[in-house]
Amino acid sequence: MRPFRPLRLFRYLALVPVLGILAVGPGTAAAAPTGTAAVGFQQITGFGSNPGHLTMYTYTPAGLPPNAPLVVAMHGCTQSANDYYTHSGWQKYADLWGFEVVFPQTDPSNNSLSCFSWFDSTKDTRDKGEAASVMQMVNQAAAQHGSDSHRIYVTGLSAGGGMTADLLADYPDVFAGGAVASGLPAQCATTSAAASGCQNSNQNLSPAQWGDRVRASHPGHTGPWPRVAIWQGTSDTTVNPVNGTELRDQWTNVWGVGQTASSTRSLPGGTTLSTYNDSTGQPAVELYSISGMAHGLAVSPGSGTDQCGTTGTYYINSICSSYYTALFWGLDGSTPGGGTGSLPAPAGVKAGQTTDTSASLTWNAVEGAASYTVYRDGAATGSATGTSFTDTGLSAGGSYVYTVAAVDSQGAAGARSTGITVTTTGSKPQCYTATNYSQVAAGRAHQSGGYTYADGSNQNMGLYNVFISHTLAQTGAGYYVISDAGCPA
Repeated sequence: MRPFRPLRLFRYLALVPVLGILAVGPGTAAAAPTGTAAVGFQQITGFGSNPGHLTMYTYTPAGLPPNAPLVVAMHGCTQSANDYYTHSGWQKYADLWGFEVVFPQTDPSNNSLSCFSWFDSTKDTRDKGEAASVMQMVNQAAAQHGSDSHRIYVTGLSAGGGMTADLLADYPDVFAGGAVASGLPAQCATTSAAASGCQNSNQNLSPAQWGDRVRASHPGHTGPWPRVAIWQGTSDTTVNPVNGTELRDQWTNVWGVGQTASSTRSLPGGTTLSTYNDSTGQPAVELYSISGMAHGLAVSPGSGTDQCGTTGTYYINSICSSYYTALFWGLDGSTPGGGTGSLPAPAGVKAGQTTDTSASLTWNAVEGAASYTVYRDGAATGSATGTSFTDTGLSAGGSYVYTVAAVDSQGAAGARSTGITVTTTGSKPQCYTATNYSQVAAGRAHQSGGYTYADGSNQNMGLYNVFISHTLAQTGAGYYVISDAGCPA
Protein backbone atom coordinates (compact mmCIF):
# COMPACT_ATOMS: atom_id res chain seq x y z
CA MET A 1 0.00 0.00 0.00
CA ARG A 2 1.33 3.41 -0.92
CA PRO A 3 1.87 5.67 2.09
CA PHE A 4 -0.61 8.51 2.64
CA ARG A 5 0.80 11.84 1.56
CA PRO A 6 -0.68 14.92 3.26
CA LEU A 7 0.39 17.04 0.29
CA ARG A 8 -2.03 15.08 -1.91
CA LEU A 9 -4.83 15.85 0.50
CA PHE A 10 -4.00 19.53 0.37
CA ARG A 11 -4.07 19.44 -3.42
CA TYR A 12 -7.56 17.96 -3.27
CA LEU A 13 -8.63 20.83 -1.04
CA ALA A 14 -6.85 23.52 -3.06
CA LEU A 15 -9.36 26.11 -4.17
CA VAL A 16 -7.50 28.58 -6.37
CA PRO A 17 -4.26 28.71 -8.35
CA VAL A 18 -1.26 29.44 -6.19
CA LEU A 19 -0.11 32.37 -8.28
CA GLY A 20 -1.71 35.76 -8.13
CA ILE A 21 -3.68 35.60 -4.87
CA LEU A 22 -1.42 37.12 -2.26
CA ALA A 23 -1.72 40.81 -3.15
CA VAL A 24 -3.88 42.62 -0.62
CA GLY A 25 -6.83 44.65 -1.91
CA PRO A 26 -6.34 47.18 -4.67
CA GLY A 27 -2.97 47.92 -3.13
CA THR A 28 -1.22 46.42 -0.13
CA ALA A 29 -2.83 46.61 3.28
CA ALA A 30 -0.63 48.12 5.92
CA ALA A 31 -0.36 46.38 9.25
CA ALA A 32 -2.42 48.19 11.87
CA PRO A 33 -0.97 48.12 15.37
CA THR A 34 -3.06 46.77 18.20
CA GLY A 35 -5.55 49.31 19.50
CA THR A 36 -6.19 51.18 16.24
CA ALA A 37 -9.62 51.13 14.58
CA ALA A 38 -8.83 51.69 10.90
CA VAL A 39 -11.61 51.60 8.32
CA GLY A 40 -11.31 49.15 5.41
CA PHE A 41 -9.28 45.99 4.93
CA GLN A 42 -6.27 45.96 7.26
CA GLN A 43 -3.76 43.60 8.80
CA ILE A 44 -3.85 43.60 12.61
CA THR A 45 -0.68 42.75 14.52
CA GLY A 46 -0.05 41.96 18.15
CA PHE A 47 -3.40 40.28 18.76
CA GLY A 48 -2.05 37.64 21.16
CA SER A 49 0.48 34.86 21.65
CA ASN A 50 -0.77 33.32 18.37
CA PRO A 51 0.08 29.64 18.99
CA GLY A 52 -1.28 28.69 15.55
CA HIS A 53 1.03 31.10 13.69
CA LEU A 54 -1.82 32.77 11.80
CA THR A 55 -2.11 36.28 10.37
CA MET A 56 -5.07 38.50 11.22
CA TYR A 57 -6.90 40.78 8.80
CA THR A 58 -10.11 42.68 9.38
CA TYR A 59 -12.64 44.57 7.31
CA THR A 60 -14.21 47.49 9.17
CA PRO A 61 -17.00 49.44 7.42
CA ALA A 62 -17.17 53.20 7.83
CA GLY A 63 -19.39 54.28 10.69
CA LEU A 64 -19.39 50.89 12.41
CA PRO A 65 -21.76 51.29 15.37
CA PRO A 66 -20.95 50.00 18.84
CA ASN A 67 -22.37 46.63 19.85
CA ALA A 68 -22.28 45.45 16.21
CA PRO A 69 -22.03 41.79 15.16
CA LEU A 70 -18.70 40.17 14.35
CA VAL A 71 -18.12 37.60 11.59
CA VAL A 72 -15.03 35.39 11.16
CA ALA A 73 -14.52 34.31 7.51
CA MET A 74 -11.93 31.60 6.73
CA HIS A 75 -10.36 30.92 3.35
CA GLY A 76 -9.59 27.57 1.71
CA CYS A 77 -6.29 25.93 0.79
CA THR A 78 -3.84 28.03 -1.30
CA GLN A 79 -6.03 31.07 -0.69
CA SER A 80 -5.34 34.20 1.31
CA ALA A 81 -7.44 36.43 3.50
CA ASN A 82 -7.50 39.00 0.71
CA ASP A 83 -8.71 36.43 -1.80
CA TYR A 84 -11.67 35.52 0.40
CA TYR A 85 -12.36 39.18 1.16
CA THR A 86 -12.36 40.00 -2.57
CA HIS A 87 -14.59 37.17 -3.81
CA SER A 88 -16.93 36.06 -1.01
CA GLY A 89 -19.23 39.10 -0.80
CA TRP A 90 -18.96 39.59 2.97
CA GLN A 91 -17.67 43.15 2.49
CA LYS A 92 -20.95 44.14 0.80
CA TYR A 93 -23.12 43.08 3.73
CA ALA A 94 -20.70 44.46 6.32
CA ASP A 95 -21.19 47.84 4.62
CA LEU A 96 -24.95 47.38 4.19
CA TRP A 97 -25.83 46.09 7.65
CA GLY A 98 -22.93 47.29 9.79
CA PHE A 99 -20.72 44.54 11.18
CA GLU A 100 -17.02 43.71 11.47
CA VAL A 101 -15.35 40.85 9.55
CA VAL A 102 -12.19 39.05 10.70
CA PHE A 103 -10.25 37.20 7.99
CA PRO A 104 -7.73 34.76 9.53
CA GLN A 105 -4.93 33.66 7.22
CA THR A 106 -2.64 30.66 7.34
CA ASP A 107 0.39 30.15 5.08
CA PRO A 108 2.98 27.58 3.93
CA SER A 109 4.82 27.79 7.25
CA ASN A 110 1.90 25.83 8.72
CA ASN A 111 1.49 23.47 5.77
CA SER A 112 2.65 23.48 2.19
CA LEU A 113 -0.59 24.73 0.61
CA SER A 114 -1.86 27.10 3.30
CA CYS A 115 -4.70 24.87 4.53
CA PHE A 116 -6.30 25.36 7.92
CA SER A 117 -5.64 22.19 9.91
CA TRP A 118 -9.21 20.92 10.43
CA PHE A 119 -7.83 17.37 10.68
CA ASP A 120 -5.15 17.91 13.37
CA SER A 121 -6.25 17.57 17.00
CA THR A 122 -3.20 19.53 18.15
CA LYS A 123 -4.37 22.56 16.14
CA ASP A 124 -8.17 22.46 15.80
CA THR A 125 -9.34 21.75 19.37
CA ARG A 126 -10.32 24.18 22.12
CA ASP A 127 -7.49 26.46 23.26
CA LYS A 128 -4.92 24.78 21.01
CA GLY A 129 -3.02 25.88 17.91
CA GLU A 130 -4.95 27.55 15.14
CA ALA A 131 -8.25 27.40 17.04
CA ALA A 132 -6.68 29.36 19.90
CA SER A 133 -5.23 31.91 17.47
CA VAL A 134 -8.64 32.51 15.90
CA MET A 135 -10.13 33.05 19.35
CA GLN A 136 -7.43 35.60 20.14
CA MET A 137 -8.41 37.42 16.94
CA VAL A 138 -12.06 37.37 17.99
CA ASN A 139 -11.18 38.75 21.42
CA GLN A 140 -9.00 41.47 19.90
CA ALA A 141 -11.60 42.59 17.34
CA ALA A 142 -14.46 42.46 19.84
CA ALA A 143 -12.55 44.54 22.37
CA GLN A 144 -11.36 47.04 19.78
CA HIS A 145 -14.82 47.72 18.34
CA GLY A 146 -17.11 46.90 21.25
CA SER A 147 -18.74 43.99 19.40
CA ASP A 148 -21.91 42.34 20.65
CA SER A 149 -20.70 39.20 22.44
CA HIS A 150 -24.01 37.47 21.67
CA ARG A 151 -23.65 37.99 17.91
CA ILE A 152 -20.33 36.44 16.91
CA TYR A 153 -20.35 34.11 13.90
CA VAL A 154 -17.90 32.03 11.86
CA THR A 155 -17.92 30.80 8.28
CA GLY A 156 -15.43 29.17 5.94
CA LEU A 157 -14.85 27.39 2.64
CA SER A 158 -13.50 23.85 2.20
CA ALA A 159 -10.58 23.50 4.64
CA GLY A 160 -11.79 26.76 6.17
CA GLY A 161 -15.23 25.15 6.37
CA GLY A 162 -13.82 22.14 8.18
CA MET A 163 -12.12 24.47 10.65
CA THR A 164 -15.39 26.40 10.99
CA ALA A 165 -17.20 23.24 12.09
CA ASP A 166 -14.41 22.51 14.58
CA LEU A 167 -14.58 26.05 16.00
CA LEU A 168 -18.35 25.79 16.44
CA ALA A 169 -17.82 22.58 18.40
CA ASP A 170 -14.86 23.96 20.36
CA TYR A 171 -16.50 27.28 21.27
CA PRO A 172 -20.31 26.93 21.36
CA ASP A 173 -20.15 29.42 24.23
CA VAL A 174 -18.70 32.04 21.85
CA PHE A 175 -20.27 31.56 18.43
CA ALA A 176 -23.98 32.19 17.95
CA GLY A 177 -23.91 30.68 14.49
CA GLY A 178 -21.78 29.25 11.72
CA ALA A 179 -21.83 28.42 8.02
CA VAL A 180 -19.84 25.57 6.49
CA ALA A 181 -19.32 25.85 2.71
CA SER A 182 -18.14 22.69 0.94
CA GLY A 183 -16.65 21.59 4.25
CA LEU A 184 -16.66 18.69 6.67
CA PRO A 185 -18.26 17.73 10.00
CA ALA A 186 -16.66 18.79 13.25
CA GLN A 187 -13.86 16.46 14.31
CA CYS A 188 -14.39 14.13 11.36
CA ALA A 189 -10.63 13.45 11.39
CA THR A 190 -8.07 13.91 14.13
CA THR A 191 -5.00 13.04 12.05
CA SER A 192 -3.89 13.84 8.50
CA ALA A 193 -3.97 10.11 7.69
CA ALA A 194 -7.72 10.01 8.33
CA ALA A 195 -8.54 13.21 6.44
CA SER A 196 -8.89 11.79 2.93
CA GLY A 197 -11.47 9.29 4.16
CA CYS A 198 -13.61 12.13 5.46
CA GLN A 199 -13.31 14.01 2.21
CA ASN A 200 -14.09 11.14 -0.08
CA SER A 201 -16.51 8.74 1.58
CA ASN A 202 -19.38 8.17 3.99
CA GLN A 203 -18.13 7.61 7.54
CA ASN A 204 -21.26 5.57 8.37
CA LEU A 205 -21.82 7.26 11.74
CA SER A 206 -25.24 7.76 13.27
CA PRO A 207 -26.50 11.28 14.01
CA ALA A 208 -25.88 10.60 17.72
CA GLN A 209 -22.28 9.58 17.04
CA TRP A 210 -21.72 12.74 15.00
CA GLY A 211 -23.35 14.80 17.73
CA ASP A 212 -21.12 13.20 20.35
CA ARG A 213 -18.07 14.59 18.54
CA VAL A 214 -19.42 18.08 19.06
CA ARG A 215 -20.39 17.48 22.69
CA ALA A 216 -16.95 16.01 23.45
CA SER A 217 -15.22 19.11 22.06
CA HIS A 218 -16.36 21.22 25.00
CA PRO A 219 -17.49 18.80 27.74
CA GLY A 220 -20.07 20.15 30.12
CA HIS A 221 -21.60 22.62 27.67
CA THR A 222 -25.32 21.89 27.33
CA GLY A 223 -26.44 24.85 25.26
CA PRO A 224 -27.33 27.13 23.73
CA TRP A 225 -25.86 25.80 20.51
CA PRO A 226 -24.84 27.70 17.37
CA ARG A 227 -27.29 27.90 14.48
CA VAL A 228 -25.57 26.23 11.53
CA ALA A 229 -25.96 26.73 7.77
CA ILE A 230 -24.51 24.08 5.46
CA TRP A 231 -23.71 24.79 1.79
CA GLN A 232 -22.92 21.86 -0.51
CA GLY A 233 -22.79 21.34 -4.27
CA THR A 234 -24.18 18.04 -5.52
CA SER A 235 -21.35 17.61 -8.07
CA ASP A 236 -18.46 18.28 -5.69
CA THR A 237 -15.68 15.77 -6.34
CA THR A 238 -13.22 17.34 -3.88
CA VAL A 239 -15.36 17.18 -0.74
CA ASN A 240 -17.92 14.45 -1.31
CA PRO A 241 -21.53 15.70 -1.02
CA VAL A 242 -22.19 13.15 1.74
CA ASN A 243 -20.35 15.60 4.02
CA GLY A 244 -23.31 17.96 3.75
CA THR A 245 -25.63 15.21 4.94
CA GLU A 246 -23.25 14.29 7.76
CA LEU A 247 -23.05 17.92 8.87
CA ARG A 248 -26.87 18.03 8.85
CA ASP A 249 -27.00 14.86 10.96
CA GLN A 250 -24.40 16.20 13.38
CA TRP A 251 -25.95 19.56 14.12
CA THR A 252 -29.59 18.49 14.15
CA ASN A 253 -28.62 15.88 16.72
CA VAL A 254 -26.81 18.49 18.79
CA TRP A 255 -29.96 20.60 18.70
CA GLY A 256 -32.09 17.60 19.63
CA VAL A 257 -34.23 17.71 16.50
CA GLY A 258 -34.83 15.04 13.87
CA GLN A 259 -33.32 14.71 10.43
CA THR A 260 -36.64 15.26 8.63
CA ALA A 261 -36.83 18.83 7.35
CA SER A 262 -39.40 21.17 8.87
CA SER A 263 -39.71 22.78 5.44
CA THR A 264 -38.16 22.56 1.99
CA ARG A 265 -38.16 25.21 -0.70
CA SER A 266 -36.40 26.17 -3.91
CA LEU A 267 -34.01 29.12 -4.18
CA PRO A 268 -32.09 30.60 -7.14
CA GLY A 269 -29.24 28.72 -8.76
CA GLY A 270 -30.89 25.31 -8.54
CA THR A 271 -30.63 25.47 -4.75
CA THR A 272 -32.86 23.44 -2.45
CA LEU A 273 -33.09 24.76 1.10
CA SER A 274 -34.03 22.25 3.80
CA THR A 275 -34.75 23.87 7.17
CA TYR A 276 -34.74 22.12 10.55
CA ASN A 277 -36.53 24.11 13.24
CA ASP A 278 -35.84 24.16 16.97
CA SER A 279 -38.51 23.60 19.62
CA THR A 280 -39.69 27.22 19.27
CA GLY A 281 -40.20 26.94 15.51
CA GLN A 282 -37.10 28.97 14.61
CA PRO A 283 -34.53 27.60 12.12
CA ALA A 284 -31.67 25.84 13.92
CA VAL A 285 -29.98 24.10 10.98
CA GLU A 286 -30.26 24.88 7.27
CA LEU A 287 -28.94 22.70 4.45
CA TYR A 288 -28.48 24.41 1.07
CA SER A 289 -28.00 21.80 -1.66
CA ILE A 290 -26.96 23.32 -5.00
CA SER A 291 -27.79 21.09 -7.95
CA GLY A 292 -24.85 20.46 -10.27
CA MET A 293 -22.42 22.75 -8.44
CA ALA A 294 -18.83 21.59 -8.10
CA HIS A 295 -16.42 22.39 -5.27
CA GLY A 296 -16.38 25.99 -4.18
CA LEU A 297 -18.26 28.91 -2.70
CA ALA A 298 -21.57 29.96 -4.25
CA VAL A 299 -21.60 33.62 -5.35
CA SER A 300 -23.91 35.68 -7.55
CA PRO A 301 -22.30 38.86 -8.91
CA GLY A 302 -24.62 41.82 -9.32
CA SER A 303 -26.03 44.92 -7.68
CA GLY A 304 -29.19 43.41 -6.18
CA THR A 305 -29.42 43.03 -2.42
CA ASP A 306 -29.40 39.25 -2.83
CA GLN A 307 -26.40 39.31 -5.19
CA CYS A 308 -22.77 39.35 -4.09
CA GLY A 309 -19.19 38.39 -4.73
CA THR A 310 -17.10 37.89 -7.83
CA THR A 311 -16.47 34.71 -9.77
CA GLY A 312 -13.13 33.00 -10.01
CA THR A 313 -11.60 29.60 -9.64
CA TYR A 314 -13.78 27.84 -7.06
CA TYR A 315 -16.02 30.91 -6.70
CA ILE A 316 -19.04 29.69 -8.62
CA ASN A 317 -21.83 31.80 -10.11
CA SER A 318 -24.92 30.23 -8.59
CA ILE A 319 -26.49 31.95 -5.57
CA CYS A 320 -25.13 34.44 -3.05
CA SER A 321 -24.39 32.16 -0.11
CA SER A 322 -23.19 35.07 2.02
CA TYR A 323 -26.56 36.86 1.65
CA TYR A 324 -28.66 33.89 2.74
CA THR A 325 -26.22 33.06 5.54
CA ALA A 326 -26.38 36.65 6.80
CA LEU A 327 -30.20 36.51 6.80
CA PHE A 328 -30.14 33.18 8.65
CA TRP A 329 -28.00 34.77 11.36
CA GLY A 330 -30.15 37.92 11.47
CA LEU A 331 -27.37 40.28 10.38
CA ASP A 332 -29.86 42.41 8.47
CA GLY A 333 -30.79 44.12 11.73
CA SER A 334 -32.27 41.53 14.01
CA THR A 335 -31.43 38.28 15.67
CA PRO A 336 -33.45 35.31 14.34
CA GLY A 337 -37.07 35.97 15.26
CA GLY A 338 -36.28 39.34 16.85
CA GLY A 339 -35.93 43.02 16.04
CA THR A 340 -34.57 46.24 17.49
CA GLY A 341 -37.89 47.40 18.91
CA SER A 342 -39.99 46.10 21.81
CA LEU A 343 -43.28 45.32 20.03
CA PRO A 344 -44.32 41.65 19.97
CA ALA A 345 -44.52 39.61 16.79
CA PRO A 346 -47.84 39.83 14.93
CA ALA A 347 -49.99 36.73 15.35
CA GLY A 348 -52.34 35.11 12.90
CA VAL A 349 -50.32 35.67 9.74
CA LYS A 350 -52.23 34.03 6.89
CA ALA A 351 -52.01 33.81 3.11
CA GLY A 352 -54.87 35.26 1.12
CA GLN A 353 -55.45 35.31 -2.62
CA THR A 354 -52.47 34.17 -4.70
CA THR A 355 -51.89 34.60 -8.44
CA ASP A 356 -49.03 33.78 -10.80
CA THR A 357 -47.23 36.98 -9.79
CA SER A 358 -48.66 38.10 -6.45
CA ALA A 359 -49.39 36.94 -2.91
CA SER A 360 -51.66 38.56 -0.32
CA LEU A 361 -51.19 38.38 3.45
CA THR A 362 -53.23 39.32 6.51
CA TRP A 363 -52.38 39.35 10.23
CA ASN A 364 -53.71 40.44 13.60
CA ALA A 365 -53.15 44.01 14.78
CA VAL A 366 -50.45 44.73 17.37
CA GLU A 367 -51.20 47.38 19.99
CA GLY A 368 -48.85 50.33 19.65
CA ALA A 369 -47.90 49.59 16.03
CA ALA A 370 -47.61 52.58 13.71
CA SER A 371 -47.00 50.35 10.68
CA TYR A 372 -45.82 46.89 9.72
CA THR A 373 -42.84 45.66 7.71
CA VAL A 374 -43.29 42.58 5.54
CA TYR A 375 -40.27 40.40 4.82
CA ARG A 376 -39.95 38.02 1.89
CA ASP A 377 -37.25 35.36 2.29
CA GLY A 378 -35.73 37.41 5.08
CA ALA A 379 -35.47 40.74 3.23
CA ALA A 380 -37.94 43.62 3.63
CA THR A 381 -40.26 43.70 0.63
CA GLY A 382 -42.78 46.37 1.69
CA SER A 383 -44.74 48.01 4.47
CA ALA A 384 -48.36 48.60 5.43
CA THR A 385 -50.23 50.82 7.87
CA GLY A 386 -53.03 48.25 8.14
CA THR A 387 -53.08 44.51 8.67
CA SER A 388 -52.90 43.36 5.06
CA PHE A 389 -50.36 43.50 2.25
CA THR A 390 -50.07 42.27 -1.35
CA ASP A 391 -46.63 41.43 -2.68
CA THR A 392 -46.23 41.70 -6.47
CA GLY A 393 -43.68 40.95 -9.16
CA LEU A 394 -43.28 37.32 -8.11
CA SER A 395 -42.46 34.35 -10.33
CA ALA A 396 -45.08 31.82 -11.34
CA GLY A 397 -44.80 28.63 -9.35
CA GLY A 398 -42.41 30.29 -6.89
CA SER A 399 -42.27 29.43 -3.20
CA TYR A 400 -41.68 32.31 -0.75
CA VAL A 401 -41.43 32.59 3.03
CA TYR A 402 -43.05 35.66 4.60
CA THR A 403 -42.73 37.15 8.06
CA VAL A 404 -44.20 40.36 9.47
CA ALA A 405 -42.93 42.75 12.17
CA ALA A 406 -44.76 45.58 13.91
CA VAL A 407 -43.01 48.98 13.77
CA ASP A 408 -43.42 51.52 16.57
CA SER A 409 -43.76 55.30 16.23
CA GLN A 410 -39.97 55.67 16.42
CA GLY A 411 -39.46 53.41 13.41
CA ALA A 412 -38.10 50.42 15.37
CA ALA A 413 -39.28 47.01 14.17
CA GLY A 414 -40.18 44.46 16.82
CA ALA A 415 -40.01 40.70 16.73
CA ARG A 416 -40.85 38.99 13.47
CA SER A 417 -43.75 36.59 13.18
CA THR A 418 -43.39 32.91 12.51
CA GLY A 419 -42.76 32.43 8.79
CA ILE A 420 -45.42 31.13 6.44
CA THR A 421 -44.69 29.68 3.00
CA VAL A 422 -46.72 30.93 0.04
CA THR A 423 -46.51 29.36 -3.44
CA THR A 424 -47.74 31.33 -6.44
CA THR A 425 -49.95 29.66 -9.03
CA GLY A 426 -48.75 28.38 -12.37
CA SER A 427 -46.46 25.91 -10.65
CA LYS A 428 -44.03 23.99 -12.76
CA PRO A 429 -42.10 21.19 -11.07
CA GLN A 430 -38.37 21.72 -10.71
CA CYS A 431 -36.32 18.86 -12.09
CA TYR A 432 -32.90 17.54 -11.11
CA THR A 433 -30.80 15.18 -13.22
CA ALA A 434 -27.96 13.47 -11.38
CA THR A 435 -26.52 10.10 -10.44
CA ASN A 436 -28.29 8.06 -7.81
CA TYR A 437 -25.43 8.79 -5.45
CA SER A 438 -25.76 12.55 -5.99
CA GLN A 439 -29.55 12.47 -5.64
CA VAL A 440 -29.16 10.87 -2.21
CA ALA A 441 -26.42 13.32 -1.22
CA ALA A 442 -28.67 16.22 -2.23
CA GLY A 443 -31.52 14.97 -0.04
CA ARG A 444 -33.88 14.12 -2.90
CA ALA A 445 -33.63 10.37 -2.47
CA HIS A 446 -32.54 7.77 0.06
CA GLN A 447 -30.87 4.39 -0.11
CA SER A 448 -31.76 1.11 1.50
CA GLY A 449 -30.30 -2.34 0.92
CA GLY A 450 -28.06 -1.07 -1.86
CA TYR A 451 -30.95 0.47 -3.82
CA THR A 452 -32.00 4.09 -4.25
CA TYR A 453 -35.55 5.37 -3.68
CA ALA A 454 -37.04 8.77 -4.50
CA ASP A 455 -38.08 10.72 -1.42
CA GLY A 456 -41.83 11.02 -1.05
CA SER A 457 -42.91 8.72 -3.90
CA ASN A 458 -40.48 5.97 -2.80
CA GLN A 459 -40.00 4.95 -6.44
CA ASN A 460 -37.13 2.50 -6.97
CA MET A 461 -34.34 4.22 -8.90
CA GLY A 462 -32.00 1.23 -9.11
CA LEU A 463 -28.64 0.58 -7.49
CA TYR A 464 -27.07 3.16 -5.19
CA ASN A 465 -24.00 4.15 -7.21
CA VAL A 466 -22.49 6.81 -9.45
CA PHE A 467 -23.22 4.94 -12.70
CA ILE A 468 -27.02 5.17 -12.81
CA SER A 469 -28.64 8.56 -13.37
CA HIS A 470 -32.25 9.71 -13.21
CA THR A 471 -34.23 12.92 -13.50
CA LEU A 472 -36.35 13.65 -10.44
CA ALA A 473 -39.21 16.16 -10.53
CA GLN A 474 -40.10 17.86 -7.25
CA THR A 475 -43.89 18.03 -7.13
CA GLY A 476 -44.20 19.06 -3.49
CA ALA A 477 -42.19 19.72 -0.35
CA GLY A 478 -39.93 16.67 0.02
CA TYR A 479 -41.82 14.77 -2.72
CA TYR A 480 -40.00 13.60 -5.86
CA VAL A 481 -41.02 11.42 -8.81
CA ILE A 482 -38.91 9.88 -11.59
CA SER A 483 -39.25 11.98 -14.75
CA ASP A 484 -36.65 10.59 -17.12
CA ALA A 485 -38.88 11.41 -20.12
CA GLY A 486 -38.66 15.11 -19.33
CA CYS A 487 -39.73 17.66 -16.76
CA PRO A 488 -43.55 17.94 -16.62
CA ALA A 489 -45.00 21.16 -17.99
